[in-house]
Amino acid sequence: MTTTQAPSARITAELLRWPGVESGPGRFGATAFSVSNREIGHLHGDHAAHFSFPRSQWRELLAEGRIEPHPVFPDREGPAARRIAGDGDIDDVLALFRLNYERALLRGQA
Repeated sequence: MTTTQAPSARITAELLRWPGVESGPGRFGATAFSVSNREIGHLHGDHAAHFSFPRSQWRELLAEGRIEPHPVFPDREGPAARRIAGDGDIDDVLALFRLNYERALLRGQA
């Protein structure tokens, strides 16, 4: 018998393998992930991930269908949401976290 981990557990385990990533409680029951006190995104259970991207990158990701506007800020470019509907979404959620992770690392070197 095999046990499948919940999406949030799988995402969290992977993120915490990345050097410098820390997790902690976020707002509204979320689990936030940060590098050097800079949030790279957060999870709302097993159903959604939220991020903030530079406007130009946000537009590209939206056009590619990888994100949608953040439900609290639907008219703003930058805040983004990604639904986690199944196992197939986990890799892309991790790729979106990776975009912010790498940007946070670059900022830390400046």
